[in-house]
Amino acid sequence: QVQLVESGGGLVQPGGSLRLSCVASGIAFSMYAMGWYRQAPGKQRELVASITRGRTTDYADSVKGRFTISRDNANNTVYLQMDSLKPEDTATYYCHANWGTLNRNYWGQGTQVTVSS
Repeated sequence: QVQLVESGGGLVQPGGSLRLSCVASGIAFSMYAMGWYRQAPGKQRELVASITRGRTTDYADSVKGRFTISRDNANNTVYLQMDSLKPEDTATYYCHANWGTLNRNYWGQGTQVTVSS
């Protein structure tokens, strides 16, 4: 059974930090590109950050310089370090695993991030 389990969300004040974690099981983790998406109420789901098998990273313009994605293949975990948080970052954040050449895609259940004073 494939599972992606996110954790680390919560309520934080503007300017604060959170570190999201996603632990994968049931897949050959090191073979997958990983990503973090987010979806705010009434908005489309958007890609926030991604990291390839070779650890190449990419970020949405709105989070560049504030968020950092990383992976620990030994522990089947991908992280999203979120600094200098803004109210606009409020959303449900989803972990995603992709092996594009084999059309394999998996999603986590999401974790809520709320940035508010």
